[in-house]
Amino acid sequence: QVQLVESGGGLVQTGGSLKLSCAASGRTFTFSMYTMAWFRQAPGKEREFVTRISWNDGRTYYAEFAKGRFTISRDAANKMVYLQMNSLKPEDTAVYYCAAGQRPADGNRPYNYGYWGQGTQVTVSS
Repeated sequence: QVQLVESGGGLVQTGGSLKLSCAASGRTFTFSMYTMAWFRQAPGKEREFVTRISWNDGRTYYAEFAKGRFTISRDAANKMVYLQMNSLKPEDTAVYYCAAGQRPADGNRPYNYGYWGQGTQVTVSS
């Protein structure tokens, strides 16, 4: 059983910053074997890819809207993944989800990830 628990969401003004955390646990969960990703879902919209960090080489990938503003990082020793979000905009308002996938064929697609957290709400006020 793998569990992912997000934290760090909240209400922030336009231009502000937030750092989300994702704690991974589970007896069978070998952190280094999983690509870790962040997705988000706004009301009435589909879940969309934000960023991911590859299981094998640690390379990072970002959605266009996230480039230059968001940074993903991981702490393998403590099985943690982080999402630093800067220069936040009202359109960043969404529930943010942490996801884990074992060698996902397409790391930008939600269906390639087998484990999900419960999500954390991020609201950016204008």
